[in-house]
Amino acid sequence: YGVQRLIIQKSLEVSPLTTLLVTFGLSVVIQNVLLVTASADSHSFDLGNLISASLRVTPELSIGYVPLMIFVTAVVVLSGLPLFLSRTAMGRAIRASADDQEASSIAGVNTRHVFGIAAAIAFATVALAGLALGSSSSFDPSAGPARLIFAFEAVIIGGVGSLWGTLVGGIILGVAQAVGAQIDPSGGVLAGHLVFLAVLALRPQGLIRARLAV
Repeated sequence: YGVQRLIIQKSLEVSPLTTLLVTFGLSVVIQNVLLVTASADSHSFDLGNLISASLRVTPELSIGYVPLMIFVTAVVVLSGLPLFLSRTAMGRAIRASADDQEASSIAGVNTRHVFGIAAAIAFATVALAGLALGSSSSFDPSAGPARLIFAFEAVIIGGVGSLWGTLVGGIILGVAQAVGAQIDPSGGVLAGHLVFLAVLALRPQGLIRARLAV
């Protein structure tokens, strides 16, 4: 909330390009602070025996508890966000301010406060994603840009503007990378990129249209 009100809001009043540059600069600052405070070594959360525990579905199929909890959390978040945006006063204020900031201000909405709340929700969602990443794999201060590329590809595959499309895109991208890694240990990321390019060429609007999004 504070970052939005003190830094990003001022750049929004200048131009969208300024906002892009400011947020990029913030990412560089955060990365360097982490390099100084946490070093460049890889880290991961110590979950003990939970990291290897799994739920046996069939004699040939088991699902890890950690991936299952991450998936359930993603479904809960994606289910809760549309409900919040459509059924609460603050959610409706966020949607109205995003559609027409000037009209919302005339109607009495404190758009700066609303944007701050929206930013806080976005940062909280990112924090959950970071916890999921740290629980399932290792990470380091420079891991962000690579994950950002995967996130971008998941959004494009699923459909820009669709929350559920993003989840579907992430699943498809993950499956493609897993299958590619089985074929060639070094080909997992490449397989994901190829799926992304195929969807971009054959269905540039994504697999789920934005009109289905909430």
